[in-house]
Amino acid sequence: MIRITELTKRYGKVAAVQNVSFEVPAGRITGFLGPNGAGKSTVLKTLSTWLPPTSGKVEVAGHDVVREPLAVRRSLGYLPEHNSLYDSMVVLSFLEFTGSMHGLSGSALAARIEWATASLNLQDVLQKRIQQCSKGYRQRIGLAAALLHDPRVILLDEPTHGLDPLQVVAFRDFVRSMSAGRAILFSSHVLAEVMAICEHVLIINQGKLLADMTVVELQARAKREGLDAEAVVLNIVESEGGKAQALRGGARAAEGATK
Repeated sequence: MIRITELTKRYGKVAAVQNVSFEVPAGRITGFLGPNGAGKSTVLKTLSTWLPPTSGKVEVAGHDVVREPLAVRRSLGYLPEHNSLYDSMVVLSFLEFTGSMHGLSGSALAARIEWATASLNLQDVLQKRIQQCSKGYRQRIGLAAALLHDPRVILLDEPTHGLDPLQVVAFRDFVRSMSAGRAILFSSHVLAEVMAICEHVLIINQGKLLADMTVVELQARAKREGLDAEAVVLNIVESEGGKAQALRGGARAAEGATK
């Protein structure tokens, strides 16, 4: 449901993404792993039609992001890293507004809001203004808005940012429950997050895709090389001359938070 073929995105002479190709089929949660600044968000913004590709082909649910941007947007839900919300709006009104922008109305809209509210535990904040909500609630509100129209492709960019450890566990369970029949791309710089929720992993650094493997294959490689999975990923990243300190520190922090 996601197909990227030789995607390159340039800003002037700088190539943020270089000849990246991969697929994410329906029913798979794929981790998109790399240090900060590796090119993950650029790929996600291209998938969501926020950015046009410089070259290559990008398809979402069979729709080309350049020729069919509206069809792409109808097919996906996107939670960006910087979750922009209308702070002055009441949460319920915001969800109603977002749903209406996706063509929902009446009982269909009410049913989807009820589902999102129950699934993401938003009952306590429905009548609050968004600016009154905690960071964790704001993240869940953004996710609810992204999923109201029941998209078949879901893009998540650092989605657990701002969630406490219990909320992180609940979020993982929720994403797993959503995976049937959907293609989910889960972007993170934290290996522990990807290993906990994903079946497949893509590793990117300096705009280049360095690895495309299952989590089982990653674990088998680690065993073969006498290393842990984190060390294997760091070796892959650093083999291209990149600095993986952000990835290293992030993994340590995540592991500590989930113990």
